[in-house]
Amino acid sequence: MRMSDMIEEFIKQLFDDDDYIEIQRNDLAEHFNCVPSQINYVISTRFKPSQGYYVESKRGGGGHISIRKINTTKSNYLMHAISSIGDKISSQEVDIFLSNFLSYNVISEKEAKLLKVATSDNVLTVSQDIKDELRARIFKNMLINLVED
Repeated sequence: MRMSDMIEEFIKQLFDDDDYIEIQRNDLAEHFNCVPSQINYVISTRFKPSQGYYVESKRGGGGHISIRKINTTKSNYLMHAISSIGDKISSQEVDIFLSNFLSYNVISEKEAKLLKVATSDNVLTVSQDIKDELRARIFKNMLINLVED
């Protein structure tokens, strides 16, 4: 398991049954024997609003960080994700979205497989300069169809 994955899992375990935690960046870095910027990286990439979190960071005093889980419905979560996808998306970015969706039980394993297959490079046999644009259009359209009324 990579360091970033271990840090993410540790932070998620801190939530327990709460929707809010406070951590000290330096204490966490010391715990994992890494630099504080590694903690910043994990928080900025794995605890974004599109992933269901609100992060507030305060400078000084060891880098106080508060993270709050955002309670959203499946439809709100999907709509937020759709609006955060730009005109282009890579296969790796789709994988990240799917991983997050599965982590929060927004979609089923079967739906994730279908989304992955429909947006894979094996299916999108078009020139590279339009592949990511076409992938974004397909991915967004499929997600819109998963939104419940």
